[in-house]
Amino acid sequence: MAMLLGKKVGMTQVYDEAGKLLPVTVIQAGPCVVMQVKTTETDGYNAVQLGFDDVKPSRRKNPQIGHAQKAGTTPKKFVREMRLPEEAEPSYNIGDSITVSVFAENKSVDVVGTSKGKGFAGVMKRHGFAGFPASHGTERKHRAPGSISSFASDAGHGGKPKKGKKMAGHMGNHRVTTKNHRLVAIDEEKNLLVVKGAVPGPAGGYCLVRSAKKA
Repeated sequence: MAMLLGKKVGMTQVYDEAGKLLPVTVIQAGPCVVMQVKTTETDGYNAVQLGFDDVKPSRRKNPQIGHAQKAGTTPKKFVREMRLPEEAEPSYNIGDSITVSVFAENKSVDVVGTSKGKGFAGVMKRHGFAGFPASHGTERKHRAPGSISSFASDAGHGGKPKKGKKMAGHMGNHRVTTKNHRLVAIDEEKNLLVVKGAVPGPAGGYCLVRSAKKA
């Protein structure tokens, strides 16, 4: 399974072969450096560790600098690991560079990113509650969540509100995976992937692109 680290450039739109206008996201994917190759003998499992986007050594600690030097490269801002099946032997060597060409045979990809943080949000924004009527005697309760304590009267399970109760709280800034994005175009010269639809996170946010697991 192919995997690359990248950065979301932004969204635009392109025409396909049939003349249909498609909303697409442009992702700068790679080149990624193989920072470490893990095997069952040395680490207990098989994996390939990738690094993307150079950073000044002065902004990293000595262990991170030394780790990058072993791979013959500079420290990276974004480092992630791709786990491999136990029976699979890693096909990369430490220090190898991986580019968007690994997706040449793929028709669709999954994208993993961090969603935009919305801060502390109420139930209407966070869960889509309808709110109270805008008239007919409602007084300063238009966006309130409504009854909460009735959800706690679950005999035999304690008096606290149960897990999963939809309430106000922190919204966004979570790891999100969007699946089966059609791979519209690959620009090997500029290391760009063009995928159909929106991917998690803001423009400039880091993401992980992999072959679609359930294409």
